[in-house]
Amino acid sequence: MGTPAPLAAPLRRELERYLSRVDDRWPMSRALVGGTRVADARGAGPQRERGPEWVIVLVSEHFDGVPWLERVHQAGSLWDAAELGAPADVHCYTPAEFDRKRLTLTSVRDVVEGGIELGVE
Repeated sequence: MGTPAPLAAPLRRELERYLSRVDDRWPMSRALVGGTRVADARGAGPQRERGPEWVIVLVSEHFDGVPWLERVHQAGSLWDAAELGAPADVHCYTPAEFDRKRLTLTSVRDVVEGGIELGVE
């Protein structure tokens, strides 16, 4: 991944709060954020097709055995769109699923290549 995006401190704090809420349920091994907000912070030009404002990729071995839709619904319900200015496209994967999806799913690959890593304790 490239250099960290210059996200405003309040946004970064709110993203870390979100990660903490998710991590309370499922300890994360990796968390990445991308989407147009990150691309904007990195200086992407305005003349481009805008995708989701926020794309969140969460990786935890604790997702194993939890149905995918349930993971996404629960993790998505912890997102605070009012504080972060837009809803998020949330992806929740086990490490093995993540390894597959980053190769086969464009939105996940874009976050891996152009997003930022959130702190995981």
